Amino acid sequence: MRLAPCTNAKKKMHELSEGVIALPGGYGTLEELFEMLTWGQSGLHKKPVALLNLNGFYDPLRRLTDNMVEEGFLKQAYLDLMIINNDIERLI
Repeated sequence: MRLAPCTNAKKKMHELSEGVIALPGGYGTLEELFEMLTWGQSGLHKKPVALLNLNGFYDPLRRLTDNMVEEGFLKQAYLDLMIINNDIERLI
C-alpha cells in the first residue's frame, strides 16, 4: 500500500487559514483535528481550533478529553485549546 503525501497539503491549508472548525465527521476529520491541536500544543501555531457540536455529536469526545485531563494524560491548558460550540456564528 502506498500512502499519499499529505503533510505539505495540510501545511499549506494551515498557512492559508485563520483557524480550524471541524464539522461532524469520521477518522479523517479526527486526524486533522488532533493534528492541529498537537501543533498548537507544540507551539507551532496559535490559531483557534474549534468543533461544531451539532446535535451533541462531539459530546462523547469531550467526555474522553475531560477524562484524559482527570487521568493526567493531558494538561487542562491543552484541553482548553479545543473550542466546542453548537452555534456556527459563535465559532466564526
